Amino acid sequence: MKNADTLSRFLFENAGIRGNLVHLDASWHAVLDASPYPSAVQQVLGEALAAVSLLAATIKFEGSLILQIQSSGPIRTLVAQATNTRTIRGLARWDGEVPTQGTLSERFGDGRLVLTVQHQDAEPYQGVVPLEGADLSQAIEVYFADSEQLQTRLWLTANAQRAVGLLLQKMPDADATEEDWERVTLLADTLTATELRDLPTEELLYRLFNQESVRLFEPEPLSFRCGCSRSRIEDTVKMLGEDEIDAILAAQGAIEVTCEFCNREYRFDSVDTRQLFVAPTRHEPPQTRQ
Repeated sequence: MKNADTLSRFLFENAGIRGNLVHLDASWHAVLDASPYPSAVQQVLGEALAAVSLLAATIKFEGSLILQIQSSGPIRTLVAQATNTRTIRGLARWDGEVPTQGTLSERFGDGRLVLTVQHQDAEPYQGVVPLEGADLSQAIEVYFADSEQLQTRLWLTANAQRAVGLLLQKMPDADATEEDWERVTLLADTLTATELRDLPTEELLYRLFNQESVRLFEPEPLSFRCGCSRSRIEDTVKMLGEDEIDAILAAQGAIEVTCEFCNREYRFDSVDTRQLFVAPTRHEPPQTRQ
């Protein structure tokens, strides 16, 4: 499919407003393959992955941007992550039946929205706001209004086939007027969810902004990548301690760990676990005779 798994940036040259448009297809299917999510959970998880992909593209950093929602249910936990290298992963946990329609509070209960920027060489930055609004777009817009003082609008949609998102943002220190911002966002508000999902990038931008001066940049590819590895799982298992590990081995014969992001299985038997606690041997170089 055209525009599949791409991030497209565009700029309103005379208005000081930037935009991003993201299409997730194979990368979204890889997330769904890890767990049989009901349709209501699929929708909000896909929207979250589209949102975090859009937001990660607005900042210059090396690391990852993580969107988390912790709540009282029915959807108890949601995690969506995007990196500066344009990879994504995500998961959700829920209890019972999740309403297919309704506000965030009806789907999540009382909760909070957390956005974390994890830099490779710096302390992480985290912002937290109450989970409020009719949908995830509104909750994120409230976050930017309250925490970043940066005018930002999002349009998100997702189903079992693809997840798509559009972001508009007034550029910091640009000459964007309030009239420009209101005009461009009013045009974007005419977009339907079906158009957002189905229209190719160029056609969608022309449909909305054919009277504006818009510069579209080359699309960037996105992909799913979990990031789990045996060494990371070993560190997690080691944190159990030798006594707890011995008890599990005695009861089950092995320790099995399944990554919730990609469904990959890791198995540790008694030999594997013993190696976790063996100190590395230092080999001295042979001595030469004088």
